[in-house]
Amino acid sequence: MIAKTPAPPYYAVIFSSLRTDVDQGYGEAAARMLELAQQQPGFLGVESVREEGLGITVSYWASEAAILAWKQQAEHRQVREQGRATWYTAFHARVCKVERAYSFSN
Repeated sequence: MIAKTPAPPYYAVIFSSLRTDVDQGYGEAAARMLELAQQQPGFLGVESVREEGLGITVSYWASEAAILAWKQQAEHRQVREQGRATWYTAFHARVCKVERAYSFSN
């Protein structure tokens, strides 16, 4: 599903990851992180896809302060550590300011 975002400006966090072969609760943790993120002030939406080990998740936020608060959220911090130790062989997180956006819908 494509996230419905407000008129710019807002922020996007692009999280690209490569998975290991270890599952050990990954699906449950990912679902919980989505649930928690949706409760965070400033959360605007998310888009995510995973294919052949590569995952790309883009989360949208109202401000850089909202992104930082999410990064510091205790349960999110614990799951990030488990990701480094168990689920990911590599990841990149990129924070961007969305200054312009346009769309098409048929």
